[in-house]
Parts: sequence; structure tokens; C-alpha cells
Amino acid sequence: MLSINDLKIGTIFIFEGQPHQVLEFKHTHVGRGGGGTSLQTKIKNLINGKIISKTFKPLDSFEEADIDWRELKYVYSHRKEFWFCDPKDPSQRTMLEESRLGEEKRFLKKDSIVRAMVFNDEIKGIDLPIKMDLLVVEAPPGIKGNSAQSGTKIVILETGAEIKAPLFIEEGDVVRVNTRTGEYTERVEKNH
Repeated sequence: MLSINDLKIGTIFIFEGQPHQVLEFKHTHVGRGGGGTSLQTKIKNLINGKIISKTFKPLDSFEEADIDWRELKYVYSHRKEFWFCDPKDPSQRTMLEESRLGEEKRFLKKDSIVRAMVFNDEIKGIDLPIKMDLLVVEAPPGIKGNSAQSGTKIVILETGAEIKAPLFIEEGDVVRVNTRTGEYTERVEKNH
């Protein structure tokens, strides 16, 4: 069992029957007769992706989540079904419904290797690499002097995702994207 002192950033534990991961935590001292230090947290439900704020008391205890991770290769999607296979055995296929993927589905491209979270012998979600290189398939021309956009424009990536990118990014460029924040980080390859 875990106590509130075991909850750190990244810790995965069972809360209300589902695995949650600690995103933020802060110990707070409760005044006179309040029973000591409580823990204010921001936790993410790893099943549905919802993030909640929760305060735990010193006597609270938690079961450690038994999570396994395994690699999967993204194959294709069709009608809100996303299909993956074992990278070593393409005949071993797994389907996940769109609702299990959350925002990360925007950056899935064919043949990407992802980590699948397995909880109670069932795949509950995926974890993309933090940074992925994606091709820009549509980019309006950069117009200088438009200070309302502050040097950025919306571009469309090969996966259909739209992100803000600097004005110099062109169609055919390959850009690196942070999959957690959905933000452009750098240009990897310039269109020739």
C-alpha cells in the first residue's frame, strides 16, 4: 500500500478502482488540530484521460497500480477503430476504440511504434513518444508584418492534425512536434 508520502510525479496508483497518475503534488500544512499535512494533487485517470484535482489526508492509503507496458505498431484506422499489431508479429492485431486514445490520436502515423498500457489484462490506452517527426502537408504562405499572429501560422500535418508553426515552415517540411502539448518544437528537414 502507498501512503500520501509515496505519491510523487509519475506515480501510478489505484483511485476509485481505476489507475491514476500523479501530474502535480504539493504538501500543505493544516492549522491547529487539523491532523497534520495533507497533499494537494492533480491526477490523470489513465483509462479516460480526465485530469482532476484531489486533496488527500494523511491517513489515506492507495493500492499500487499493476500496469504493464508493451510495444505496438500502428497500422491504420477506420470508422473510429484504430488497429495496431505486434511489431515482431504483424498477424497479432489489436483494435482500440477512438475513445481510448484521447488527443494522442492526432499524431498517430502509419508504422509508428507506441507503448500500450495494459491494466487487468486489457489495453487501456497508448503512450506516444514525447516528440515525433511529421510531414507538413499544407501550409499557407507566411505573411510578414501581421503582428496579430505573432510570427506563427496554422499548418496541417500528414496525420491531419493542425498545429501552430513559425512563418518560415512550408509544405513538404518535416517538423518535430511535442505530442503531450501539441506544439511545434523545431524543423527537422526543409523541403527541397
